[in-house]
Amino acid sequence: MKIQERAGAGNNRVSAPAGPVGERLPSAPRERKPALAALAVLLILIGALGATVLVLRAGERVEVLKVTKDVSAGERIERTAFATVLVAEDEALGYVKADQASLMPKYVAKVDLVPGTLLIAKMLTNEKGLPAGKSAVGVALKAGQYPAGGSLKNGSTVSIYRVGAKTSSGSSAGSAGSTGGAGSNSLLVQSAKVQDVTRSSGDELVSSSSLPVSVIVDQADAAKVADAAAAGEVALVLVPATAGN
Repeated sequence: MKIQERAGAGNNRVSAPAGPVGERLPSAPRERKPALAALAVLLILIGALGATVLVLRAGERVEVLKVTKDVSAGERIERTAFATVLVAEDEALGYVKADQASLMPKYVAKVDLVPGTLLIAKMLTNEKGLPAGKSAVGVALKAGQYPAGGSLKNGSTVSIYRVGAKTSSGSSAGSAGSTGGAGSNSLLVQSAKVQDVTRSSGDELVSSSSLPVSVIVDQADAAKVADAAAAGEVALVLVPATAGN
């Protein structure tokens, strides 16, 4: 009887219901990485800042004057001798801006200017006359005393020679008292600047005409050049600009 009661009691027990098939166990929450998120935000901010700087720099560009032709010291910069170009603004340099172009006729170049030079205020002066220590001497040249073909121009660098024999007065050609001029066929100025060449309607002049030329020389050389010019014994020879004063 006891065995049967125990068996019956065992049969009356209720087993625990089985869980649903295929149900997953709860997983651990994903680990967040705040450092990566902060880095992403920082990169976005840097990109925005860079774009802002580029925009601001583009707005700081100004239009200034640039030399397009050779201009010698003491010469005015004609309207055809400069153009405009955009550059980054720099107040320390003192660029001559495009809106100041109308003032250019009042100024002359203090130094020799070459094409591509950006004009700054220190390169110009409104003082009349020549650079300090310089003089302008006018010479009238005959054919053969200057380079032909129109190669002699404003701003050209030349050497000045005294040419032709100069015999003292009262002496005969064969006498012992005849002497050659001290400046005969001699170099007067190693390097001078042509300030102005006054040509006729054509590039070439007939042999009977003279070519008026103004040259800029050191004041110490002005007297001997003027003396040779008065005697018609001046010749100009083109030389490289690097051999300048």
